[in-house]
Amino acid sequence: MTIKDLKPQIVWNNFYLMTQQPRPSKHEEKVREFLLKWAKEHGVEASADETGNVIMRVPATPGYENRRGVILQAHMDMVPQKISSSKHDFLKDPIETLIDGDWVTANGTTLGADDGLGVALAMSVAEDKSLEHGPVEILITYDEETGMTGAENFKPGIFSGDILLNLDSEDEGELCIGCAGGLDAIAEFDYKSEKTPAGYKAVKVDVSGLQGGHSGMDISLCRGNANKIVAAAILPSMEENGARLANFTGGSLRNAIPFEAEAVIAFPADKEAAVRKSVEERFANAKARFKESDPDMCYRIKDVDTPAECIEEKVALNAAKAIIACPSDVIRMSQSMPGLIETSTNLAIVRCENGKIRIASLMRSAIDESKEELSRRVRYIFEAFGAKCRFEGGYSGWVPKPEDPLIGLINDIYKKRFGHDMKVLATHGGLECALLGAKYPNWQMVSIGPTVRYPHSPDERTYIPSTQMVWDFLKDILVNVPEK
Repeated sequence: MTIKDLKPQIVWNNFYLMTQQPRPSKHEEKVREFLLKWAKEHGVEASADETGNVIMRVPATPGYENRRGVILQAHMDMVPQKISSSKHDFLKDPIETLIDGDWVTANGTTLGADDGLGVALAMSVAEDKSLEHGPVEILITYDEETGMTGAENFKPGIFSGDILLNLDSEDEGELCIGCAGGLDAIAEFDYKSEKTPAGYKAVKVDVSGLQGGHSGMDISLCRGNANKIVAAAILPSMEENGARLANFTGGSLRNAIPFEAEAVIAFPADKEAAVRKSVEERFANAKARFKESDPDMCYRIKDVDTPAECIEEKVALNAAKAIIACPSDVIRMSQSMPGLIETSTNLAIVRCENGKIRIASLMRSAIDESKEELSRRVRYIFEAFGAKCRFEGGYSGWVPKPEDPLIGLINDIYKKRFGHDMKVLATHGGLECALLGAKYPNWQMVSIGPTVRYPHSPDERTYIPSTQMVWDFLKDILVNVPEK
């Protein structure tokens, strides 16, 4: 049995087609070409705008021409994360899907249900000629995961509909009506390379097997941050045993909690036992600390050739201290919506190259003032240790409007089918509604979607029954859209 055999078959078949297309963020050329070709084969009007978003238009079913227009919106790109042993090439290889009971997952990689299932739902509405609906427009954006570039570049005045159904939520039965804004912090330490002293040995220390996850949805789960764990493991040896940092690499995506990191350190040969003992103790402490949230965490201390050069000593020390000092956690919970994270930050990526140690964090907040306050805090920390800090990619949140009549209408439709109310909430993750709503202020917007767990990590999985429920719910919404 494959995912093409699952119900509803039309949706799972379209999702299967999405899994066959390479589509990591900023590399959407092939999936864009596929979507346009698919639309042509199915008689669906489609085009790409000048920046790369795909737009489809589906005429109203006869008799439904006077209904208000609906825009279905999803994003074509996915987060490319894999376990260290995987040989998967996200630029060439299809995702290998697996059925595990009531769940679909992938073989050692992210699944791409975020937001491939949203795209598949929109495709299925365009494909299924038996559906009853008013005029439908479809917007499939690009580069959502690394900056929401497609939504940012989408122009006003293209769509005539005024009800936006975003298909990027990750809990069936929840109706999302707001989201956090975001801001990227980039800290850079300039360094000079120095010749490694004679008589030094070297090891590579690494941590892997952490859960990682979505930096918005999973930041409250108190999972280990691989960058901070490695920095904490090596800093005492740098301070006490003359260890020198040659390289540090950790994390890969701004919006994913880093689940792997490694560093190469060189040290006097006569300090080897002390260095190994110190690193081993810090790793063991971290493993004990995160035994509930990250039970599969593992670490290694491996002999490597002594590097010819190391990073300038003072700069390396300050960078390690800054990584440890910089927050990467929930900063504040919402006071107006119990259980919702208001503000957080994720220390996501560390790289050493071309004379710079670059550290990237993604800050999120539902309140712009809180986001700005956090940005100052992060900047002060890095500047205190000698780095330069800049900010980019900022966007405001999507402010909830719980009194919007659309929310009551959609909840009534859901309750009629499933017998209970939806859970109406806002999310700490980022949704493109925030940017699109600024361009189309007349739009009424909500977000729905099938249940997806652990997005942005190789443990990503989606709950099979939820897809049927969302498909039925989506069809009910379309047939019950009010007249203009």
